[in-house]
Amino acid sequence: MDNQATPSVLVTGARGLVGGALLRELARQGTTSGALVRGQAKSEQDFSWDAAGRSPIDARLHASPPKVVIHLAGEPIFGLWTPGKKRLIRESRIVGTENLSRDLSQLPQKPELLITASGVGAYGDRGDEVLTEESSFGSGFLADLARDWEAATQPALDAGIRVVKLRIGIVLAKNGGALAPMLPLFRAGLGGKSGSGRQWMSWITLDDLVAAILHLMRAPGVEGPVNATSPEPVSNRAFTAELAGALRRPAIFGVPAWALRMVPGGMGQEILLASQRAVPAKLLASGFEFRHSRLEDALQAMFRG
Repeated sequence: MDNQATPSVLVTGARGLVGGALLRELARQGTTSGALVRGQAKSEQDFSWDAAGRSPIDARLHASPPKVVIHLAGEPIFGLWTPGKKRLIRESRIVGTENLSRDLSQLPQKPELLITASGVGAYGDRGDEVLTEESSFGSGFLADLARDWEAATQPALDAGIRVVKLRIGIVLAKNGGALAPMLPLFRAGLGGKSGSGRQWMSWITLDDLVAAILHLMRAPGVEGPVNATSPEPVSNRAFTAELAGALRRPAIFGVPAWALRMVPGGMGQEILLASQRAVPAKLLASGFEFRHSRLEDALQAMFRG
C-alpha cells in the first residue's frame, strides 16, 4: 500500500447510506475514491483516521493528499435520546470534525475542498418561516449541535480550504434512511401524521443528495452552509398522505403531539414535531437541477416506478 497514490476523493462514513451511494456513483463516473476509516486500513482504498484524535491520520496522506474530503461520519441521530446517546451524537460530530479539520490543515498540500454534513435541525422549530442559508440558527439540541458542528471546521477554513457545510434534510431512499422505520407501519395501514401535521418537512432523495455533493465538487464559488433539501418542502400531513398513496394504503392512525413530547430526551419534539421549511437557495443559484423536486414524483418513482 505504500506506493499506492491517494484517491482524489476520500469519504468518512463510507459504510453509511449516503457514503456508500456516493462511493458507488464516484466509481461509476470513473473518479478515484476511497474511505477514511477508523482503525487500521484494510485495503489500498482505505486510509486510517481516528475521530477522537488519539492517533495521527494515515501517513500516506502527507505524501499524496486527496483533492476533496467528504465528511459524513457520526453517531446516528435516531434512537432513544438518553444522556449517553446525546453525548455520543455531539462528540462524534464535533470532536470528529474538529480533529479531521486539524489533520487536513496540517498536510503539506491541503485538499481543495472539505464537504461536511450538518442538518436542517440547525434552524430549530420555525413554523411557516421560509429558511435559506442566510437564516439564523434556532434553539434546541439539534440547533446547538449544528452550530458547534459547523464551527468545528474552523481549522480547515484557517488553512485556506474551501468548506461546504451541507444542511441535509430528511433523506428518502427505498431501502434505508428516514423511511426505514416508517415503512412497516405504513405498509400495514397504520401510518399517519405526527401531531397536528402542520409542521414543515424538508426532504431530499438519496439520488439528489449524491448528485448535489458531486455538483458542489465542481462549483468552486459555493462555500459555507448549503441547504441540501428539495425546493418543495411539504407539511407532515401532506408527507404522510403522499407516502400512504404511493404504497396504496390509508394513513389514518396519527400520533398525538402530547405522546411525542413524552419521548425521553426531546427526540419526539425535535425530530417529529419541529417545523423546518428550508429551501436550497444556494444550490439553485449555482445551477443545480433536481431530479425529484416534488414529493409525489419521488415516492412514486421509489415505490411504483
